[in-house]
Amino acid sequence: MTTAKNLVCLSIILAVGVAGAKAEQKRPITETCLVCMCEALSGCNATAVCVNGACGIFRLTWDQWVDSGRLTVGEEPPQSENSFTNCANDPYCSADTLQNYMVKYGQDCNGDEQVDCYDYGAIHYMGPFNCQADMPYNYESIFKNCLKRAKKQQQQQQ
Repeated sequence: MTTAKNLVCLSIILAVGVAGAKAEQKRPITETCLVCMCEALSGCNATAVCVNGACGIFRLTWDQWVDSGRLTVGEEPPQSENSFTNCANDPYCSADTLQNYMVKYGQDCNGDEQVDCYDYGAIHYMGPFNCQADMPYNYESIFKNCLKRAKKQQQQQQ
């Protein structure tokens, strides 16, 4: 389980990345949603790791990276041998990759007539063509609990 301190640190990292992005770039996924996806997928463990071809805190896949425009860290060319894993293991590059992926594939997966974080979580985990299916219990449970905690914290701050 991710500690509150780790989530705060990750939130700051992602917020800086989101704030530093180009203004004209579409960014459908909120910071809270990114944090909850990260928590559900990897426990926000920022150790550079790939598990069954899915890498980084968001467990990005090669196909997602390619579909999102082959973003890279720094001046690294997309054709370099390590460009995918370097991006997937970088919180800024991987968050930007997910943003691009959702611009391309964002859709209402649960039939509630809105495209929101729940849909983005389903699309990322199960793919854009299978996102209407039930999410695996562990992923969905952690993801939804994180969203509930974030909503509760936001209400307390108001």
